[in-house]
Formats: sequence, C-alpha cells, structure tokens
Amino acid sequence: MRFTEVDLFGVYVAPIFVMLIGAWLMLVLLRRVADRLGLSQRVWHPALFEFAIYMMLLSAIVLFVAS
Repeated sequence: MRFTEVDLFGVYVAPIFVMLIGAWLMLVLLRRVADRLGLSQRVWHPALFEFAIYMMLLSAIVLFVAS
C-alpha cells in the first residue's frame, strides 16, 4: 500500500501526522482508565511507561493501515 497525503481542511498533511494524533487520543483515554484503576501508581517510571504505550499504539495503527 502507498501512503498518500491527507487533505485536512485544505492543507495537505502527511498520513503519519493523522496516525500520531490518533495514537495520542487513544493514549489520553488509556491514561484516564489507568488513573482510575490505580495502574499509574504501580509502574516504576510513569512517563516512560506512557511513552512505551504510545509507541505501541502508534506501531499498531501504522501496521493496521499498511496492511
């Protein structure tokens, strides 16, 4: 598959930009769930944990779109 530019209100942006925003929105929702369940208190380094989750979400989105 070939990635093509996305027309966002008349501005062409790279498709990875849309994927980055989508992964970030999913991370915000997961972070709220983790805070409610107390998961954020159980990890050694919360910022590093959130970054790792963000990278996994972004990778999954890219692989899903590419297939």
